[in-house]
Amino acid sequence: MRALLLSTPFVSHVAPVIPLAWALRAAGHEVIVAGQPDVADGVRAAGLCGAPIGERYGGTEMMALHLPPDTRPLQVMGPGTAETAALEARAWRRHAEFMLPPYLEFARSWRPDLIISEQLEFAGVRIGERLGVPVVRHRWFADPYGEHLAGLPEPDLTLDPCPCPAPGDSRAASRVQAIRPVPWNGTGPPPAGLEPATARDHRVCVSLGNQTLTLNGMPLLRGIVAAFALMPDVEAVVTVDEAYRAGLGPVAGNVTVIPPTPLVHVLDGCDAIVHHAGAGTALTATVAGLPQLVLPQLADQFANADRLVAAGAAVSVATAEEQDDPAVLADRLRGLLDEPAAAAAATRLADAVRTMPSPIETTRRLEGLASLEVAGRRER
Repeated sequence: MRALLLSTPFVSHVAPVIPLAWALRAAGHEVIVAGQPDVADGVRAAGLCGAPIGERYGGTEMMALHLPPDTRPLQVMGPGTAETAALEARAWRRHAEFMLPPYLEFARSWRPDLIISEQLEFAGVRIGERLGVPVVRHRWFADPYGEHLAGLPEPDLTLDPCPCPAPGDSRAASRVQAIRPVPWNGTGPPPAGLEPATARDHRVCVSLGNQTLTLNGMPLLRGIVAAFALMPDVEAVVTVDEAYRAGLGPVAGNVTVIPPTPLVHVLDGCDAIVHHAGAGTALTATVAGLPQLVLPQLADQFANADRLVAAGAAVSVATAEEQDDPAVLADRLRGLLDEPAAAAAATRLADAVRTMPSPIETTRRLEGLASLEVAGRRER
């Protein structure tokens, strides 16, 4: 079977789908990840074959150019709403129409038996309709865009890695299936010099991701680090790219700064995590069973935060004013660490993850979905 995986031009958008691509390869199937050159390095780092198509998009750089100096997206647009999700969905639908001709040309040449699109890549269903090929839509975590797909062909199957589905989002429907999230957030060894958890009462990971920092997020990170000066009994492990390290300035003795590293190497031994509610980080922390202090900045991050809060496993600080106040952050984090209910809810989510069908098990369903088309194509 040939599976064509399509992604919008952000590595973080394709990351939740990488483990399914590995499972398909391990089962003997061919997989190509097609997308603009922005995702090429990430696809290569994941050990997958990629097909760069079109020109580089540079989405984060474009957003940064349109932001006023020292201003984050949250400070301009405010917390996300259903209306902003609809606007984002419309923008990505226009992007899909723009990319449809070169994607369709590649698909006609490669002749896939199955198309897999991450949740914002809307060209996949159009290509599947044109070629008569089944299409799978793979969500990231929460999906604020799914209700804005009117007028597009319906995917044959939707895969949902979120262990806390929204009310009314029934997986009993034959076209929606859970898939166990397997964290993938890059490659690399465990960070050198990170000591085992100290005698302090708690260890907390802080990870905002490079996009947040590129979009004028350094003052936010400095405020988070300042919050730990108010909690001397809590150890912080902060991941920061070297390009931003100088801007962080001096840190308290209970703060350790490390370069970016796969979070799976860091979360073992942590009691909680502070992050921006990006889907990949949220999934990784959920799999690890950690309570989460989430500081959403843009796009789906607000929906991710809401989903985690509803499950009882997170506390969300969603306004710029509160996010920029170290005393507020220290208070919310202290409550998260001292509240047994949050840890219990996080453990329940991690337990729920283990009951979800693995990518290998999901591969078998995808084989069945594509089998008739594969057989028919080989006869022609």
